[in-house]
Amino acid sequence: MSDLYHVEDLHLSLPDMTKKPMFGAAPRIEILKGMSFSIPRGQVLGIVGGSGSGKSTLGRAMVRLLEPTGGRVIFDGHDITHLPESGLRPLRRRFQMIFQDPMSSLNPRQTVGRIIAAPLTLHGVAEPKARALEALERVGLPRSFARRFPHQLSGGQRQRIGIARAIALNPDFILADEIVSGLDVSSQAQVLSILRTLVRDMGLTLAFISHDLSVIRRLCDRVLVLHHGEIVEDALCDALFAAPKAAYTRELLDAIPDPDPENAWFTRA
Repeated sequence: MSDLYHVEDLHLSLPDMTKKPMFGAAPRIEILKGMSFSIPRGQVLGIVGGSGSGKSTLGRAMVRLLEPTGGRVIFDGHDITHLPESGLRPLRRRFQMIFQDPMSSLNPRQTVGRIIAAPLTLHGVAEPKARALEALERVGLPRSFARRFPHQLSGGQRQRIGIARAIALNPDFILADEIVSGLDVSSQAQVLSILRTLVRDMGLTLAFISHDLSVIRRLCDRVLVLHHGEIVEDALCDALFAAPKAAYTRELLDAIPDPDPENAWFTRA
């Protein structure tokens, strides 16, 4: 199985605007501190860590919404680390992103059909309306939803629209950033089921960012555990849950709520 993504010694620093002086540039804070890993084609990679671990920054660097300050990002043999937008444009349809908050990423003034069709039109795809309707069906929504506006949908439905927009271009890779964190348990299960089906049917490679290891366990083949901008563990999902090696991974596992009421804190002596 060949690698679709290869990340090598990745560094990224951003200006610390909380310490910006009156004159001159703000000091920079290092967010990513030399990460290296690969993602084979067809794999579902979980990227997990607490707040400030660098997981969302890593995701944005992988799809070049942020430009790394060091190291390399290789996508399907193409070094995209410092590629200008003119060079990125032909590749962007092949790697897509689903954002955490669908309301902030969906234009409230456009219908669902136009929202999904917009990137298709941008990339010159033939019959964008038909492709948009097909994408709706792939995420389990009727074609009539194309006439609705985002405010007329539930949170789970809006997140499905985000997925539909991402898959409409038939990408090779999708980055999903905390896309179920704001959903109820039922909606979470539906979204995860849709993603599993799409990975299988479309041959997608998926990176799934989450702070919740219980969600990661239900979807992912392999897990990267991030802490303070570094990878502290890289393991197959089953192996990580059976025998975590890093102390921080054990902390994350210990933080998963126990579904057994007999083990709840208020029943203990």
